[in-house]
Amino acid sequence: MKPVSTMKDIEALEKVPLSERNLPPNTYELIKQTAAKYPDKVAIYFFLSGKDYATPMEITYKQLFARINQTANMLNDLGIGPKDVVTLILPNIPHNHFAIWGGEAAGIVSPINPLLDPDAIRDIMNASESKAIITLGPLPGTDIWEKVSSIIDQVPTLKTVIQVMGKSDPEKNIIGFDEVIDKYNADKLDSGRDIKPDDLCSMFHTGGTTGTPKLAQHIHSNEVYDAWALSILANLTPNHVLLCGLPLFHVNGVIVTGLGPFVTGATIVLATPAGYRDPDVLPNFWKIVDHYKVNFFSGVPTVYSTLLLVPVGDSDVSSLEYAICGAAPMPVEVFREFEKRTNIKILEGYGLTEGTCASAVNPAGGERRVGSIGFRFPYQEMKIVDLDENGKYKRDCNPDEIGVVVIRGPNAFPGYKQEEHNRTAWVDDGTGELWVNTGDLGRMDPEGYFWLTGRSKDLIIRGGHNIDPGMIEETLHKHPDIALAAAIGRPDSYAGEVPVAYVTLNPGSKATADELLAYAKENITERAAVPKDIKIIDDMPVTAIGKIFKPDLRRLITKDVFDQELAALKDQVAALTVVVEPDKIHGTLAHIKASPAKGVEAAKVKEEIDKILGKFAVKYEVEIG
Repeated sequence: MKPVSTMKDIEALEKVPLSERNLPPNTYELIKQTAAKYPDKVAIYFFLSGKDYATPMEITYKQLFARINQTANMLNDLGIGPKDVVTLILPNIPHNHFAIWGGEAAGIVSPINPLLDPDAIRDIMNASESKAIITLGPLPGTDIWEKVSSIIDQVPTLKTVIQVMGKSDPEKNIIGFDEVIDKYNADKLDSGRDIKPDDLCSMFHTGGTTGTPKLAQHIHSNEVYDAWALSILANLTPNHVLLCGLPLFHVNGVIVTGLGPFVTGATIVLATPAGYRDPDVLPNFWKIVDHYKVNFFSGVPTVYSTLLLVPVGDSDVSSLEYAICGAAPMPVEVFREFEKRTNIKILEGYGLTEGTCASAVNPAGGERRVGSIGFRFPYQEMKIVDLDENGKYKRDCNPDEIGVVVIRGPNAFPGYKQEEHNRTAWVDDGTGELWVNTGDLGRMDPEGYFWLTGRSKDLIIRGGHNIDPGMIEETLHKHPDIALAAAIGRPDSYAGEVPVAYVTLNPGSKATADELLAYAKENITERAAVPKDIKIIDDMPVTAIGKIFKPDLRRLITKDVFDQELAALKDQVAALTVVVEPDKIHGTLAHIKASPAKGVEAAKVKEEIDKILGKFAVKYEVEIG
């Protein structure tokens, strides 16, 4: 099949109704069909360390499907039915694939980030009403079991704990996965379950920077469609090899370098339990590509900026057709420099958990517009709309007019597990049709390419003037000494917010904040967007999949501002501390604790603090003691 080149190619695909594409009705049947076609083909290569890439474990499609059957049958035997939730807290190991697809064949899976704090894990499990958990046993070098064991008694719905690489303990209701799995039927589902396309299959924690994350639910047809569409747009064949370095608790790892390859019988290289976080994966990245003749890999901007520092050397990377960038917009300068140095083409794409995983991508066979997220997926609608201050639909935007990105179609999720989040999840465009509100700002050009311009909540609002942080970040990324940049709003008593930027530098750089600020003033054309300050930090806060985590930066800058402002009280207080934390109601809450100096009344100190901090649009509370 010829790769997609233009919007006309997308529209040509749509001339055949999706119902006539004969897609499998569920994820289990998808893998079953591929295993029947290519039983002896390697589905997964896995190695434990980036140093050990040349000695992998090999799992064929026949073996993969057998383990999926056994996992589903084990779960069914333990009382898991179609409406029951199985929590997965696992690193990137083959067992994770057995658990995801076997769990979806038996019930509903809820993968959780193993790096989360125990309390966060507990809250997600309670929100999902988890009935069983598959997790790692007590092994050296990992604290997963330590975290899990500390909170499992706090999840009332939990009935069964299954340990991978652990031992059964009947008294504690713990089952050793590897001890019992071989006693279960490997050929078929003993339950005889007829898995419908609209049956729930998974829920992924997503969004929200405070409180319990939202749980975005997927149905089987969501995941089957998105995997199929990815395979079509990437022109995947059984001969392709895809490298997976992103975590399997996130939809990118599960769909883009998981179920997508399984559609066609391609091979996955599962690069260590820690993925890109393994300290030896990126330093050996080009050798891994050479060894497995990798054709595709998916990464986030932080991965690409790191790979710029790793020489290709004598590795043969000619097998690479494309590198896929998702999860966060790629800085233009990183994009250009990466392609220039490696001669590898990057396909920028876009997606969100509420859209299963992926919703748009630049055409593999056509013009890739740098900075664009490309064309919408076939059969999925995507447009830019103008919403009022309450999130209500006003009108569709014109070409190149910035508005909010909305989607609908076969990959649009059915809603969040927590009903309170569903009230703002969709937009009614006046026709009674509901669109998923992505919360992203963007535009569509006349040729159908979509462009993201930022998150609506990331806008810096300076005296009523909206500033796109992307403009600041793209300019700073052009500076040769800057590795990563993130622009945020600093609380300001006059303008509400003013822009500031945090940056990390390339190794060996000696650039100063003053030099970078001068560069920004010279190169950012919109005066209001010039940062008031640039702060150089050693490490940019990022999420588990590499997205820059701006809430941490906002809390950091808020503390800095409050510390500076409250320094004026040094003669009136014996001690004063400022702690800025996430808050479920306000988003951010500053806790001020002060002890009056000798002879100063507590009420006076409180009055002075209120006089200073009351000028800022940041919620705070004061404790005088």
